[in-house]
Amino acid sequence: MKKWKSALVALGAIGALALAGCGSSERDGAAESPSDAASGFDAGAAIGVALPQKTSENWVLAEQLFNDGLKDAGFKPIVQFANGGVTEQQNQIDAMVEQGAKVIVVGAIDGSQLGTQLKAAKDAGVKVIAYDRLVKNTDAVDLYVAFDNFRVGELQGQALLDGLAARKGAGPYNIELIAGSSDDANSTPFFEGALSILQPKIDDGTLTIVSGQTSFEQAATQGWKGENAQKRMDTILSGFYAGDTKLDGILSPNDTLARAALTAVQQAGKDVPVITGQDSEVESVKSIVAGVQYSTIYKDTRELVAKTIDQIKLAQQGQDFEVNDTTSYDNGVKVVPAYLLEPKIVTQENAAEVYANDPTLGPLTK
Repeated sequence: MKKWKSALVALGAIGALALAGCGSSERDGAAESPSDAASGFDAGAAIGVALPQKTSENWVLAEQLFNDGLKDAGFKPIVQFANGGVTEQQNQIDAMVEQGAKVIVVGAIDGSQLGTQLKAAKDAGVKVIAYDRLVKNTDAVDLYVAFDNFRVGELQGQALLDGLAARKGAGPYNIELIAGSSDDANSTPFFEGALSILQPKIDDGTLTIVSGQTSFEQAATQGWKGENAQKRMDTILSGFYAGDTKLDGILSPNDTLARAALTAVQQAGKDVPVITGQDSEVESVKSIVAGVQYSTIYKDTRELVAKTIDQIKLAQQGQDFEVNDTTSYDNGVKVVPAYLLEPKIVTQENAAEVYANDPTLGPLTK
């Protein structure tokens, strides 16, 4: 479990290089990983990238970016989605080892079910980078590259409070919680980060969760599927929000689930609540610009993939990985050295600024 810091750090300007920077002082300044980068490998080597199911636009973009970026760097990319589930991803990783991949980048479907495959990779001398999602219960992972996921939750929690004050007037407020899929290692830090901001307001009565569904287990959305979130929200609305009972806000961990929840609210004939999101998906950005969805999180996939490829280049040259956190990510077997990038909160007020250099999202804010 990560040793989370609950205090909300101030939102500030983020460096242009890799959006680097973290909310915890214990992460700052570390430049080298304790992992052994060995003696490097051939510049034209095969690099495996095992991606999960296509559950968001960012994963689809990552596929293209890895293919193009690895080719441009002189490597031979093996980039695959595991739309068939965990077993397919296990088989794909085994095949990447057999094909001689020197580094395997893993965006895990279920980070706790890859131990056997990653041990085989480690025994074959393969470097393993956990991409975006932490790989659990194995020592066969050398590096974790991701946005700071607890910070994502903090930003979402604060955005919900800010949105309620701006759009719903003085409290108290009725809210509901949505969490991500329980098999995704990111879902818990998203939820815990948000609750670190919201819990004091729940305790003092500013926020009321009318359904009483306050735990991660109650709020989780299997598979990050919108239909699952919508079905649960339908049940909550019919059971707890009859008549004039207002639903003022919803904590949603990503844009897909936010849109699903908004559909349920609309069908129930309720006013639009303040709702958070993540991933800066096109439809949600349009919704934010139109003043419907309140916020999302921008985690620039281009920056994340570029930083991951930079790490692969270091391994190819026989150098240590670059890290900025060597204490926080305990996967149950080891503390995994990490390189964390800083996420950005996006609302209607700052969307044009945040997306100014994004070729897809920038034009949507004009």
